[in-house]
Order: sequence, then C-alpha cells, then structure tokens
Amino acid sequence: MKQLMKKGLALVPLSLVLFLSGCELAVLDPKGPVAQTQYDLIMYSIIFMLFIVVVVFGAFAFMVIRYRENRPGRKESDYDPHMHGNNLIEIVWTVIPFVIVIALSIPTVDSLFELEKPPEATAGEEQKEPLVIYATTADWKWFFSYPEENIETVNYLHIPTDRPIEFKLSSADAMTALWIPRLGGQKYNMAGMENTLYLQADEEGVYDGRNSNFNGEGFTKQTFEVYAESEEDYDSWVEETQSSAPELTQEEYDELLKPGLTVEAEYSSTHLEFVDHGTNDGRDYAIERHYDLYGDLMHLYSDQEAEDFMDEENDDDHESSVE
Repeated sequence: MKQLMKKGLALVPLSLVLFLSGCELAVLDPKGPVAQTQYDLIMYSIIFMLFIVVVVFGAFAFMVIRYRENRPGRKESDYDPHMHGNNLIEIVWTVIPFVIVIALSIPTVDSLFELEKPPEATAGEEQKEPLVIYATTADWKWFFSYPEENIETVNYLHIPTDRPIEFKLSSADAMTALWIPRLGGQKYNMAGMENTLYLQADEEGVYDGRNSNFNGEGFTKQTFEVYAESEEDYDSWVEETQSSAPELTQEEYDELLKPGLTVEAEYSSTHLEFVDHGTNDGRDYAIERHYDLYGDLMHLYSDQEAEDFMDEENDDDHESSVE
C-alpha cells in the first residue's frame, strides 16, 4: 500500500505538467511592443531565478555529499561545526543578495520608465502620434471614447495596428483596471483621477480585454473584445460609425451608467461632452444619479433565468395574498 502511495505521489508533478500544458497563457504570447517588453522582463526574471535555484540546490547537494557522516575516508578534521568568524563566508553571503537584487532591479526599473512613454517605431518606420482613447468603466461595462473621431463604443474596441494607443483611464464608480494581456499589463481606473496607459498592437486580430480588479457581482462579465486592424480598415470603421451610429444623449448615457450589464453599442458622439469622470467635477456623477441602486443585489441572470426568477417571485406573492 505504501509503495502504491509513493508511486501516486511521484505522478503528481507529471500530472501538473500535463494539466498546465493545456492552458493558454496570454501574457506569454505578446502581440505588441509593450507586451513584448514585459514578456522579456518576465523571462529574464524566471531564467535568472532558475539559475539561483540550480546554484542553491547544487551547493546543498555538494554539502550533503561532501560532509555526510558515513562518507568513506571522512576525517574529524574535514568538518568543524564550531567554526566562527570566517570573514570570507560573511562577505559572500552578504554580497550575493545585493547582487541578486541589483540584477533584478535594473531591468525592472528601466522597463517601468520605458513603458511610461509611447512605444517607439521600429528602425526605418515613421513615428506615429498616439491615438487617444478615453477608457471609462462603470459597474459593469466599458465605455471607449474617441475624442478625435467623436465616436464612442460600449464593451468593444477598435484600434489600428502599428500605432501607439494612449488610453486615458478613469471610472464612474468602483476602482477597476484595464487589462489586455496580449498587448500589455494592466493599469487602474479610478473615479476623479486619470491614469495614462500606452499599448500597441503589431498584429491584426481580436484580443480579449477585461477588468482585472474585483469590483462586485458583475466582475467576471466585465470583459470586452479588441479588434486590431489595418489603418485602412480602422478608418473605414470610423467613417461607418460616424455616419450610421446614433448620437449619445446625456439621458441615454445616464441610463447606461446604472449598475448592471449591457450589450455592445456604438455612438457618433461621446459622453465627454457633458462629463469627464477623470476630473474631480465628474467624480460623483454616477453616484448622484443612481445612489440607491448601488446597495441592491443585481441578480445577474440570463434572460431565461431572470424570467424564471420573476415567475417564482410572483408565485410567492400570490401564495402570500391567498393566505
């Protein structure tokens, strides 16, 4: 029985490897310069720390073998357990941690400063001005405002490839974070404040984006899709949206701000005309209009589940009235 248990435990690492091999790690599949910089930093850190692990376990194995009690030919003078005041050893185990910290800190700090600027164009290509997009969150949806094009989308995003995107991040209520794993790391959205996040897509495709900071019931469904396309396709989408989408009125925007989920939509104007949640004046805009709703449980069901729920509520009310 013990042998079977040992064999079973030995298979655990293998099963973990097989399990993880089926997982798709988006952060390890960069599709832009920001994500590539972060990927390089992650891989550098992993390789560096693996090297440290190998050295530590190698030294541990050497000590165990070299100074084991039953080693053939071992003498009492080979090991002194009361050794004290070895200056060389003191210097080594003090200097090594400093070297490790410095080796990890320099590329990390360098990358942090690099990512606070728009990605630079590759050699031979013209540096393009960033496309400014205001990314605003509310429980539990995303608003993407394009002030240059005077359009706004809800829960989806179009961007051109090979051009920096300058996201202006803010929130209408709870603190959230915009994250598009294949294009770069996350940054926080906060009410009354504005953060700037630079991203860029080098390859056309559809990428998943989401809120990466927990903010209540609808957190798991606060997602969006990013359509990265050529400059020509992006311009065509802008023109079509400007000509066919309705204008976003303040009344409709106020309705969209209510806590809950909503579907994808597009408009030929932006909410920036009447409120900017990244400023102190816009901090309480949603709260002032929907204060009472934030304390309610939202019951985020599908349409059929919501219908069944209402039927049950009506049946209970009917039984209570009969009694």
